[in-house]
Amino acid sequence: MSTIYYTKTDEAPALATQSFLPIVQAFVKNAGIEVVTKDISLAGRIIAQFPERLKENQRISDDLAVLGTLATKPDTNIIKLPNISASVPQLKEAIAELQSMGYALPNYPDQPANDLEKEIKAHYDKVKGSAVNPVLREGNSDRRAPKAVKNYAKKNPHKMGAWSADSKTSVLTMSIGDFKSNERSISIEKPTQISIRLVDKQGQKHPLKPAFSLLAGEIIDASVMEISALSKFLTESIAQCKKEGVLFSLHMKATMMKVSDPIIFGVAVQTYFSEVFAQYGDLLKGAQPNDGLASILSYIDGLEDQQKEELLKAINQTIANGPDIAMVNSSQGITNLHVPSDVIIDASMPAMIRNGGKMWDKNNRERDTIAVIPDSSYASIYQATIDFCKAHGAFDPTTMGTVPNVGLMAQKAEEYGSHDKTFQIEHAGTVEVIDENTSEVLLSHSVEKGDIWRMCQVKEAPILDWVQLAVARARATMVPAVFWLDKARAHDAQVIKKVEKYLATMDIKGLELPIMDPYSATIYTLERLKQGKDTISVSGNVLRDYLTDLFPILEVGTSAKMLSIVPLMQGGGLFETGAGGSAPKHVEQFVEQGHLRWDSLGEFMALVVSLEYEAEKNNNKKAAILAEALDKATEKFLDLDKSPGREPGELDNRGSHYYIAQYWSEALSVQDKDEELSTHFKPIAQQLIQSEKKILNELTATAHHKQDLGGYYKPDAKKLDAALRPSQLLNEIIASI
Repeated sequence: MSTIYYTKTDEAPALATQSFLPIVQAFVKNAGIEVVTKDISLAGRIIAQFPERLKENQRISDDLAVLGTLATKPDTNIIKLPNISASVPQLKEAIAELQSMGYALPNYPDQPANDLEKEIKAHYDKVKGSAVNPVLREGNSDRRAPKAVKNYAKKNPHKMGAWSADSKTSVLTMSIGDFKSNERSISIEKPTQISIRLVDKQGQKHPLKPAFSLLAGEIIDASVMEISALSKFLTESIAQCKKEGVLFSLHMKATMMKVSDPIIFGVAVQTYFSEVFAQYGDLLKGAQPNDGLASILSYIDGLEDQQKEELLKAINQTIANGPDIAMVNSSQGITNLHVPSDVIIDASMPAMIRNGGKMWDKNNRERDTIAVIPDSSYASIYQATIDFCKAHGAFDPTTMGTVPNVGLMAQKAEEYGSHDKTFQIEHAGTVEVIDENTSEVLLSHSVEKGDIWRMCQVKEAPILDWVQLAVARARATMVPAVFWLDKARAHDAQVIKKVEKYLATMDIKGLELPIMDPYSATIYTLERLKQGKDTISVSGNVLRDYLTDLFPILEVGTSAKMLSIVPLMQGGGLFETGAGGSAPKHVEQFVEQGHLRWDSLGEFMALVVSLEYEAEKNNNKKAAILAEALDKATEKFLDLDKSPGREPGELDNRGSHYYIAQYWSEALSVQDKDEELSTHFKPIAQQLIQSEKKILNELTATAHHKQDLGGYYKPDAKKLDAALRPSQLLNEIIASI
């Protein structure tokens, strides 16, 4: 019996799994495959951190660690759904919910006062932000829009907002004092150990990170975000938005960049409300600006009535006097500054560009926007796209090309592996990276109190694997594969040396493999995209995230329908179900209206390639037939438009699962490669077809009715099953498979 590991995650994907997974398990067991779930949800990750505090029946295994080990094995087959990359407010909400369920978990200590609280915070810090991906991604990514999805988008183009040449929308980013401008980078020639320390201005040494090992050929880089430069930049940005009469909108990634970006977000909140903090600083000492305006308002709500009234008046006055803030939810008054996890740059910027460069103000009107992106490392890709759209107008989804991506992410490559080496500086002085074997200072920066210093690293083996994957994709498609690397950036300059060295040893005759800085690469790619031509983007880790949202959102309206294959470096396979996050608004709608509009197309496509991997790895002919049949079923699913509608009463996610089961069984019943499978699935297909009306009636019976899941981060299993599998007839047919 072979095993596919299927991740249990959060929010909308987790609800969809409850409906879809029984179908998957029933079908694939006919090929001798068992589908086993592993819980990497935020709640599951939290519970696994504190077994000694919990009752025996509450303890669970650390499935993330288990999957991390499996990802280094040669035969592992993992299907990974989107999970919450938790910000601190989300983490606190999940802890509170679990505590209300009887889990004796400690509170999250914002400012640890003793060793115990430091230990508790360290455990929670393993859970928040990008806790999952660096553990599982033991390979580089091959992410693209499948042909069936691209063809569907061409036949059924999504709405694109019109662009005007005189649009005031633009990007503001730092030119000095940020991570990009302060970056220093070197390659390590031979294995060694390094440590990180802060030497204050009195000469006292403060250890930041004890000695850890580096491999030969590893690239390390370090940089600092200067808080004084950041504050100055944000002050000027806010003033410019006010002067130009456009929306102020902050775009960051406070979930994945879980140490640095919440601090930067907090500085933005304090800068926008600088007059409030200047006048009422003593009253706001206990507030947490890094958690956003919503957290500050919650803190104020606990103050005495007079203090509360004064502060709220001052906040409202600041908003009235300042530039209008882009809204996350105009009807509920939720601004771009309310919660750091509400506006994630890789999704929010493409959505704004697709909408003609406009976001929504407090009156729910669309307006031009200045997108404030403090660190300039990748801001240029958005400015380039805005410049291009102003000059050439909106893209046409019916004619535009496609931009697949080959992404360097294996073994915690680059920024997403920097969290344990990112620090907010407590004393002015110098941060030094020390070679423990020679006592040589490898990298150093002068820092001031409050600055954010970080060190990133990328091993040589993942870079070689990444270049090989890029060349393989270029050869398979015969389209240009562009390395998005900036020779003027310290880290990229080191990577370019390795890329050029590897390419010189490979057969690349007839292939176009240019190296371009991100702005130039964006313009080059957009020009080809407009002409209907395809271009492979070959990029580093964070930029991979940005590009695999930007282009799919422009091309097909969403990044959730991307096919993401991660050939693990030790021989296994990780198949991700597309980008797009975990869709909290979908959960809200399901709870309130009994309608789940999450689209599981990504799961269907990931399952196809997972089955193909199983077929090839273990010579499993039945798995190959199941994969081929599911691929045909998915095409039919798209052609007949069985994706979920947006409103209650329309087909929803559960109805989509019924149709994919019908089309899958139908494809299996008519294939002629395996008589046993066709004979087995013929009556199943007939039952599903004949029972269509009754099954759909049972599935849509929950529409317009509130649903009780028994929990948000940790739903009750029985309630979840009742809500997501409401068709008794469908359940019986699936069970009979």
